[in-house]
Formats: sequence, C-alpha cells, structure tokens
Amino acid sequence: MTDPISDYLTRIRNAQQAGHRFVEIPASKLKKRITELLYDKGYILKYKFEDTANNQGVIKIAIKYDATSKQPVIKSLKRISTPGLRQYRGHGTLPRVLSGLGIAIISTSKGVITDKEARDLGVGGEVLCEVF
Repeated sequence: MTDPISDYLTRIRNAQQAGHRFVEIPASKLKKRITELLYDKGYILKYKFEDTANNQGVIKIAIKYDATSKQPVIKSLKRISTPGLRQYRGHGTLPRVLSGLGIAIISTSKGVITDKEARDLGVGGEVLCEVF
C-alpha cells in the first residue's frame, strides 16, 4: 500500500456508502491521531484501538449518522496531499473548509492538528485532508 491515509479515508467513505455502523482499519500513530481529531470534532460516534496478533493493531470506528435523515454526518472526506504531490502551506495560507464549517487536518511540527489550531499556534505544515 503506497498511501495509508488515502486507504483510511476510503474505508470510511465506503462504509458510509454501504450503510455500515462500524469500520475496521489497520492502525498507525498518524491514523490514531486523525481518528481522535474526527471524534473531538463530532464527525464519528466513537472509536477503539485494539492490538492484534501481528502487533500492528486495528482501529474500530463507529460511524455517526443523523438521527432524523439517517444520512452520515461526514459529507466529504478529501485527501489533499498525496505521496506524488505533497501540499505544504504556511500559517497564513492554510485552507478554510466551507468558510470554517469543516476542518482541514494538518501535519505540523506541533503534531497533527486542525487548521484552526494551526492558525492559533501560528504554524504551517502538510495539509493531509479536508473533512465536512
């Protein structure tokens, strides 16, 4: 697999389209941090990190759906920086997703944080993905 972040986002998109309640994803430190950010911002219902026999571990994510319309809360998961074309931005040019209604996940020297936190800290970095 050449792009594990893209695989992570695609598994969540596919599970939502199929109407699944849970999705299992192979774990890494970066994927765990992205999962924590999605949970903190209210895009997923809950998550759990589990160890497996091969010591890689797995992330189990409960997908969040709207109570009335039964539509997934996440409308769009979009990979921005790819292995073939990395996208770096300074703190002044960080993207605003839907005028601040969505989030961009940024990998910075301060860790993996949202675009709003990066602006507050005054740091730029690699724009991993956009979520709304």
